[in-house]
Amino acid sequence: MDKQPNSHFCFICGVKNVAGVQVRFYETHTDDGSPEILARFCGQPIHQGYPGRMHGGVLTGILDETMGRAINYGAGEAVDTWGVTANLEMRFLLPVPLEVELTARGRITSQNRRLFQGSGEVYLPDGQVAVSATGKFLKLRLDEISDADPTALGWHIYPDEVEE
Repeated sequence: MDKQPNSHFCFICGVKNVAGVQVRFYETHTDDGSPEILARFCGQPIHQGYPGRMHGGVLTGILDETMGRAINYGAGEAVDTWGVTANLEMRFLLPVPLEVELTARGRITSQNRRLFQGSGEVYLPDGQVAVSATGKFLKLRLDEISDADPTALGWHIYPDEVEE
């Protein structure tokens, strides 16, 4: 699996955001060989909703980014097209515990020149789907979103063992 970049202070993937989830993203495939994004994370007490459970808004953010990153599959650090959320639909099926390694998966289900649609799930350690989502995303270049320089934001592939 190839790892995707993280940034410094993004709430979902920021390696220096002490309040963030610090999700790690990888490129993999579905059983039929289609590209898919795999996310690994562990919710901390700061991400709590109800006692001992991850907040639904945090889980929404994780699935939003997991699906949105599917458009970056194979781009490495040189992303030309970014997925910007236009619509999200969530289904919360089971409580999600804190302080255990969890995974999410996201993929593109259809696309055209300007938009793509995706689906994704958060999985509990036993493989049960706890949260599912579908979304619609605009395809935009970074200069259409922000004037930020990805390098200045820490956009980089950080090794898992040495994430800063």
